[in-house]
Order: sequence, then C-alpha cells, then structure tokens
Amino acid sequence: MAPAGIAGLFDRVADTYDAVGVDWFGPIAAGLVEELSPAPGERALDVGCGKGAALLPLARSVGATGAVTGVDLAPRMVQAAREASRAAGLGHVAVLVGDAVDLPVPEASFDVVASSLVLFFMPEPAAALAGWVRALRPGGRIGIATFADTDPVWQQVDRLFEPYLPQRMLDARTSGRSGPFAEDASMERLLGEAGCTDVRTARRTVVAEMRDAEHWHAFSWSHGQRAMWECVPDEERAAVRASATELLGAAARPDGGIGLRQEVRYTLGTRPS
Repeated sequence: MAPAGIAGLFDRVADTYDAVGVDWFGPIAAGLVEELSPAPGERALDVGCGKGAALLPLARSVGATGAVTGVDLAPRMVQAAREASRAAGLGHVAVLVGDAVDLPVPEASFDVVASSLVLFFMPEPAAALAGWVRALRPGGRIGIATFADTDPVWQQVDRLFEPYLPQRMLDARTSGRSGPFAEDASMERLLGEAGCTDVRTARRTVVAEMRDAEHWHAFSWSHGQRAMWECVPDEERAAVRASATELLGAAARPDGGIGLRQEVRYTLGTRPS
C-alpha cells in the first residue's frame, strides 16, 4: 500500500483504533518493549507508533532522564499519541508526522528502535529496515514485532476476504504471514542484511478476547483490517459478515465468547559498535 493510502487508512480508524474493548496492540507492544529492555536515560524511537502502544511503555522505561520519539504517517494517530503522552505526564516524549521509509530523525541518535506490526506495510521492507538500523547509535538495539502462527479460525475468516483483495494486498508484505514474514529465519536474515549482529527471535502468544461475532466485526473495522472490508463491494459485505459470524460462532465458548490466538514474533538485533 502506498504511503498516502496507509496514512488515510489509519486516519480513518483513529477514533476506534485500540478502543473497542479488545486487548490487542498493548500486549503485543509490551512484549516488544520487554524484549528490548530499555534502560533509564536511554533514547528510544518508535517507528509507526500509532496511538502509543509501545511509545508509552518505552517512555516509562527510559524515565525522565531519557527521551522517546514516535513517528507515524497518519496525522490523527500522531495527535492521539501526543494526547496520550500528555495525559500520562510523560513530558520527555515527542511525536512526529513522518514516513517510516524516510525517517525525520538524525542518524545514529537512538539507543533503542522499536516497531510493532509496521514492517509488513512497507513497500520495500529491507530498505525501510536498513534506515531504521541507521537511526541507531553503534551498540544500539532494534526490535520488530510481526505475526507468526495464527489461530486456524482466524485464518478461515481472513480467507473470506481474499476474492476481493487486489494483488498488492495479497502480497506477503501486506499480509504479514508469508514470504519474508513467514519464518523466524527469514526475518532474522532481513535484520542481518540491514546491518545487525546478535540477531535473535523471541515469541509470545496473545489472545484476542471478544464477546461474540459482533464484537469481532467492530474490532475488524477498527484497525488495518478495515482496508480489507473496504475492498468488499457494499452489496456483498453482509454475506461476508454472515459467513464470518458462522465460522466464529462454531468456535465460540458456551458463554458466547471467542478467543482467537495469535503468536507474535519479535526479531531483535544490535547495530555493531
């Protein structure tokens, strides 16, 4: 997806993003920050910061003696992250509108670079990643969160959209679940080719808990999956929704709740000194 398309998409979801009662982006970002272990006094960069899922825990970890910069392409997400930082009393946070492919920050100026669920939106992931590594000081650490194994039910639901999606959205860079994003080893190669050493992978499982299929529907419109819905013609959305409701209903617990499992991959490395 082109940068203008990404910015527009996330501006459209800004009101509902991470605000429909599904604990999702926070746990994924928290795991990334824990793996990076930011220390008090360090400078950290969050690429594609959204509303601040990783930005705020980074800021709390580095403390008032450190500094955190967030960059996001969508102006409304940037405004939300600024407001969240102010509300949390984190005065050492700056949030900028900027393109992750051409970061508006000096090179070699950060101890930590984090990016959660962003790299697979990049038209050229390897080139983007090389730029993120250049933002690190020698000896600095980088961590990237992407998707690994997905609940089979979730896969079945996502496949309902495939007949409507253009090739650019079927491509591995957008799906985040195939091509270079399909395996730990291929993600580690990307980071190594970007100039990192001591590359490693960590994994955690996150479960998206929803009250029922209607809750899933609201959640699916509240983040990047909205782009998939927007590819479905208006007159066919009801049928897709009904098929998804049937699949999710078959997986529901006796109380009607639905828990969809997602394994998250954290690929981590160091810029050589």
